[in-house]
Amino acid sequence: MNKAVIELQNIKRNFQVGDETVHALRGVSFTIREGEFVTIMGTSGSGKSTLLNTLGCLDTPTSGEYLLDGISVRTMSKPQRAVLRNRKIGFVFQSYNLLPKTTAVENVELPLMYNSSVSASERRRRAIEALQAVGLGDRLEHKSNQMSGGQMQRVAIARAVAHKPQVIFADEPTGALDSKNGNEVMTLLQDSVRKLDQTLVIITHNIDLAREADRIIKIADGKIVE
Repeated sequence: MNKAVIELQNIKRNFQVGDETVHALRGVSFTIREGEFVTIMGTSGSGKSTLLNTLGCLDTPTSGEYLLDGISVRTMSKPQRAVLRNRKIGFVFQSYNLLPKTTAVENVELPLMYNSSVSASERRRRAIEALQAVGLGDRLEHKSNQMSGGQMQRVAIARAVAHKPQVIFADEPTGALDSKNGNEVMTLLQDSVRKLDQTLVIITHNIDLAREADRIIKIADGKIVE
């Protein structure tokens, strides 16, 4: 059995809204292993965005234990979480989150800039390689505002995999695309992670997309449901 990359143990996340305490996550526990493709499904308000922020080291749980590749995340400082996030995690968002007046290569180079052990020439080489892998070898110097939605999402995938993270988190990665582009993007995403034996976690409400995964984790009212 492959090693556990993500381990959540009784994770709770509370938010204070005025006088009221909102229990966004109510004791969430699960394990995701290396090389697995998992989808997390839930309706709006189910807690899936809070869960993604927790998994992606963007937010800290109120209580419980989160181990990312065996490293305890909950007690880390914000700068420590940022370093861990940059080494271990790649993100793909529905809205692409590309820098608008920046070329495809520059966008893909971004996560590598935080790694001092990667030289500028190596950074560029890896960015070009990642863009060629998603079929954008002829669009290296195009700026994101000169690209279609499908092309921008391909750049986002290249950016997510270029620094060879262990886990890719994709939040509704096909949400803004038509079905043809959506299918192409999903194929690319799955091919990219399979080549590097990465773990892929997709947040979605699209049941057809969810069914492609090795398993589906459903969340409702801040709890995992069967």
